[in-house]
Amino acid sequence: MRNETTTSASAATAPVRFDTKIAVLLREDLETWQRLNVTAFLVSGLGAAAPEVIGEPYTDADDTAYLPMFRQPVLVFEGTKEDLTTAHTRATARALSLSVFTSDLFRTGNDRDNRAAVRAVSRSGLDLVGIAVYGPKSAVDKVLKGARMHP
Repeated sequence: MRNETTTSASAATAPVRFDTKIAVLLREDLETWQRLNVTAFLVSGLGAAAPEVIGEPYTDADDTAYLPMFRQPVLVFEGTKEDLTTAHTRATARALSLSVFTSDLFRTGNDRDNRAAVRAVSRSGLDLVGIAVYGPKSAVDKVLKGARMHP
């Protein structure tokens, strides 16, 4: 019985490993407010598209309820405009879940206009300032090859 308890306790404290990865790649020349805004927008749709990434709701010791969050970390990287274009091409070639934020979206003020701004430009012409990628860890790692962790 003692071994089961020890084994259960060890399992409860063992590091959690994920087969998938959520990653954001930002263009290195963005202002701080832009980095934060773009990151929030890029990951906002992931829970709806891939509900398995969402954990359980939170409650504090006073039973105040809080919204659930991602069940795994979101890794943030930065790179050049060319790094973004390369990563975007790799992600689309691998059919990974992908969101984009273009420079045009800084001049719009709502979802309808954001979608219209992206729709008006061909894939190769998108002026990317950020992308988010979700998928198998090894595939996401290949997409982000060459990018560096955000400082």
